[in-house]
Amino acid sequence: MKKLVMMCLAVGLLGVGLAMAQDSTTQDTMKQGTTKQDTMKADKTSGKSMNVTGKISEDGKTIVSDKDGKSWTISNPDAVKGHEGHHVVVKGHADAATNEIKVASLKMAKEGASKKDTMQKDEMKK
Repeated sequence: MKKLVMMCLAVGLLGVGLAMAQDSTTQDTMKQGTTKQDTMKADKTSGKSMNVTGKISEDGKTIVSDKDGKSWTISNPDAVKGHEGHHVVVKGHADAATNEIKVASLKMAKEGASKKDTMQKDEMKK
């Protein structure tokens, strides 16, 4: 009887020990995974917050800046859906290394600014 009780106690302690070791390993792995994910998120969202005024392409995947003619790839084209071909001001996070912008908000550009930019470009061509 004593042997049976001691064996049950030993198996129980062994089981608890294994469970604790596994839990500790899982937590360490989860901490490392979270750290990697946080770093990846930080890298992705580390783009500079900026405004781009320009025309959205007909397919809604790029915007060409009025200021310097630079073409930006829109990483979330659903955000500009319905504004294809329009002259807009886009606010978002831009990654200059990849020429990509994630649109946070969009509004139609003022018509006066558009005409003024066009006039300045025409004068530069002459």
